[in-house]
Amino acid sequence: MDIKLVITDLDGTLLDAKKEIHPDFWPVHRQLTDKGILFAVASGRQLSSLESTFTTIGNDTLFIAENGTIVRYKGEVIHENALEMAAANLFIHTGRCIEGAEIVLCGKDAAYVECTRKQFLEEVSKYYNRLQIVDDLTLVNDTILKVAIYDFYGAETNSYGHFKIYENDYKVAVSGPEWLDLTHPTANKGTAIEKVQEKLGISKEETMAFGDFLNDLEMMAAAGHSYAMKNAHPDILKVSRFITQFDNNENGVVQTIRQKFNLTSGIS
Repeated sequence: MDIKLVITDLDGTLLDAKKEIHPDFWPVHRQLTDKGILFAVASGRQLSSLESTFTTIGNDTLFIAENGTIVRYKGEVIHENALEMAAANLFIHTGRCIEGAEIVLCGKDAAYVECTRKQFLEEVSKYYNRLQIVDDLTLVNDTILKVAIYDFYGAETNSYGHFKIYENDYKVAVSGPEWLDLTHPTANKGTAIEKVQEKLGISKEETMAFGDFLNDLEMMAAAGHSYAMKNAHPDILKVSRFITQFDNNENGVVQTIRQKFNLTSGIS
């Protein structure tokens, strides 16, 4: 069965360690589009941040942002899974009590922080280009998509233990070495992909996905052709059907796509 949808995570997957996209990606994207294959980005990053990164190919790219809580294609929101403010406030109060942890309240209009620590703001700005500093996160008036925790001590070993008690009622996902994401219980990249597949008439078997970290688990399950990056978390390596020959610093996503679709190499 032909592949009609190619989805990739960004950090640790399409992006290298410098958070850069290899220049060979752009002609490969064009070749996929010419073949009628839809390319999608699925990330924990903010929607506006994704769209600004891929602005030159925005009309031919589907965006799954904030770990699957919002999906937009050709300017239309085709899926949204918000978090009730009461839950957001619970996570905010919990996060405030964790040493080494700082909170990002991820809204539909912007991302909000209380902390003004320079190192924290520099890190958050990499993923959220619409960022506001507020006095009290619990007073923010916005549709809340996600609460993100940035943990200077390590999300998996520090913050996750404090939020594990909420896993029966909400989605708690370690999305990077320093990041933990808290969302509606049904919100994840996999659910978002299933909504896209349903809307566009694309099957699981016609879907290819690339991921590297724990917030990609459900995405791997939603794709018949699931590729864990060579550098992926051990749990992603276990559940994926394939493992890339090259890691994210070796342009692994693009090299795998070229081989799978017999695309030309180099910049054209």
